[in-house]
Amino acid sequence: MLELEGKRVTVMGLGRFGGGVGVTRFLCAYGADVLLTDLQPADKLTDSLDQLADLIDAGSVTLRLGEHNVSDFTNTDLVVANPAVPKPWDNRFLRAATAAGVPITTEIRLLCERLPNRAHVIGVTGTAGKSTTSAMIAHILKADGRTVHFGGNIGGSLLPELDNITPEDWIVLELSSAQLYWLGRGVGYPEAPAWSPGVAVITNIAPNHLDWHADMAHYAESKIRILEPLSDADTAIVGTGVTLHITNHERTRRMRLFDHTMVGECRLRLPGAHNRVNAAVAIQAAAAAGIDAGCAHASLSTFEGLPHRLQLVEVDGSFRAFNDSKCTTPEACALAVRAFDETGEVGRAHIHLICGGYDKKIDLAPMIEAASGCAGVYTIGATGPEIARRINLAHGHAKHCESLDNAVEQAMHAINASGGSAVLLLSPGCASWDQFTNYEERGERFARLVRAYCEGGSKSIVT
Repeated sequence: MLELEGKRVTVMGLGRFGGGVGVTRFLCAYGADVLLTDLQPADKLTDSLDQLADLIDAGSVTLRLGEHNVSDFTNTDLVVANPAVPKPWDNRFLRAATAAGVPITTEIRLLCERLPNRAHVIGVTGTAGKSTTSAMIAHILKADGRTVHFGGNIGGSLLPELDNITPEDWIVLELSSAQLYWLGRGVGYPEAPAWSPGVAVITNIAPNHLDWHADMAHYAESKIRILEPLSDADTAIVGTGVTLHITNHERTRRMRLFDHTMVGECRLRLPGAHNRVNAAVAIQAAAAAGIDAGCAHASLSTFEGLPHRLQLVEVDGSFRAFNDSKCTTPEACALAVRAFDETGEVGRAHIHLICGGYDKKIDLAPMIEAASGCAGVYTIGATGPEIARRINLAHGHAKHCESLDNAVEQAMHAINASGGSAVLLLSPGCASWDQFTNYEERGERFARLVRAYCEGGSKSIVT
């Protein structure tokens, strides 16, 4: 574990939404002198800087904004890298730090290496379902009366809570592929240890974030690092197909596939067979924490889901609108559409789907078949023209609308003209970064647009 007291630390990346605030405050609390650098200028980081005003005024934090300076990465004792930086092994500033012998770490490694009881950490990763599965596990544990801290890739940094986490508490971490890459042995500095949770869960692995990882092999290997190291006392639960990406026999010997027979037993408020799969995985992860399956089933009957994940945002007679903005992969989009084919649901022929967004250079094919069966598809963003073209070639009904505002307008017009039961589903299958800061902004915009139409029949909303 790297010492912090009296060290000069460069934090790479503050972020417009405070991504670097938690780690900066943590470092200062542990006696480090922090230089905070971000490519964005100060006027783009106002909210985040306001949260650090006391430390900046006290001289504990020095700022270099609007640029990075190589000397800040070489003339320091430690660099804390933002995991959003793609292909960090090729980043010239991080390479300069490595060449100068400066160790590099991340917020998640600082946290994981200081947690008091690794056996009480449940880590969840996967291409699809990791957020909902993580939230379900935390919900089950809390319903059982446990003290639970939920964070990682979702919900913000747990570093500010570190002093209040006891060995008896339970930690649920959603872990992205980028975070797991930085938790590998020898990553950041030669002596960096590998870290894994006491209960490791991989929901599934499919192509994603290839713009960050460069290729599928590196993406899969980063995911699988959640199993390294894995002792006989640990538990590993993986979904079908995950083993195809594992070549290390020792890893395979110590893990188990989750029990698919439990899927049919799950009764949830959330639509979709995929959510029942998430629930089955969560129940088995909770079992590793000593919670009876029956109790876990009962507690999940009150689980209402997460914002932006098949979230019901409007009901108006036989019309419903769902915000699934967190859906950033074609596979997840297909799952969302198929959720409405199940018994008691309207069927995809009554779905008006909005999809498309930032181009992550991944195969869009997994969403085409499902989307082509929808009543209408309204595409947006950089991938929109290609998605619309391929859906129409598959005899579907798609039009490229460019913006989310126009897509909602076109979809609502079609829904009003058709009458009968209808679902308006935002399930982009792509990231948001070409038109929105993040998926939350995209989902919130969608919800406001829909509510404005339902309340007044107008596309004019407050931005």
